[in-house]
Amino acid sequence: MTDRTVLVVEGPTASGKTSLGICLAGALGGEIVSADSMQIYRGMDIGTAKATAQERAQIPHHMLDVADPSEEYSVARYVEEAARCCDSLLAAGKLPILVGGTGLYIDSLLSGREFGAVDTDGSLRDELNRQYDRLGGEALLSELRCVDPDRAALLHPSDRKRIVRALEVYRLTGETITEHDRRSRTIPPRYRAVRIIPGFHDRSLLYQRIDERVQEMVALGLFSEVRTLLASGVSPKATSMQAIGYKEVISCLQGNCTEAEAIAQIRQASRRYAKRQLTWFARHEDACRLYHDDPGGTPALLENALRFAAAAIKK
Repeated sequence: MTDRTVLVVEGPTASGKTSLGICLAGALGGEIVSADSMQIYRGMDIGTAKATAQERAQIPHHMLDVADPSEEYSVARYVEEAARCCDSLLAAGKLPILVGGTGLYIDSLLSGREFGAVDTDGSLRDELNRQYDRLGGEALLSELRCVDPDRAALLHPSDRKRIVRALEVYRLTGETITEHDRRSRTIPPRYRAVRIIPGFHDRSLLYQRIDERVQEMVALGLFSEVRTLLASGVSPKATSMQAIGYKEVISCLQGNCTEAEAIAQIRQASRRYAKRQLTWFARHEDACRLYHDDPGGTPALLENALRFAAAAIKK
């Protein structure tokens, strides 16, 4: 194994990533580093399909429960904290196994690219947001156009988040976000990635798994979990509460739909998310793709994954 090798188990929701990651970790002396943008939040266990207490007792898991649901959490923060986990594991002679379905988190961590400066106390970002509200998106986009015409040309006046971020980076550093991104692309990868993507040839089987998972979440107490989060003071408008499964339950609790309708909406949203994930991960031509509906089923998938991983990490 090279010094900077990371095993990556990625793929769409309900494709068996968690169990595969645990199996590989047990066989290869690894530990799990979660790559899920919602499993970072404490108290959000059922709706995010977080590894159970028993699974975490079996194999150490990192990057779970690292943020409060009321917090804003960024890709940059994830990369900083997850890289620290991976580096510590590598230094201890252990294999980091990155497991999750948030492609942006995974690729950002592996790429080694830098992120623009962050407004640590939030004052500048708050001021820019107030300017956006007061002056309008076109006014701030015009300001951005003066310093970074390339980025401004890609943005619409209604794209508040990206306009504010581009101005924030420029005011903090004097460097445009276009210059920053161009420079970041020249940085070599942070890790050597060995990628495994579990899935199904027949997409209807994946959708069936998704439906079954949603039913299991409801049975385990998804609605109660959301009530508890709201009762603790988490705003329904918090970023964490926009996650699939949470926003639909909140809508139900607010009287906008029935429980049955909320469950149907969660199923539909989960399927759409899975389709987007499949598109994202299709770009990884070097990945080992394994299928539950191949001859031998899931047991053969696990065996083939272990054989591939063991050989690949030795290179």
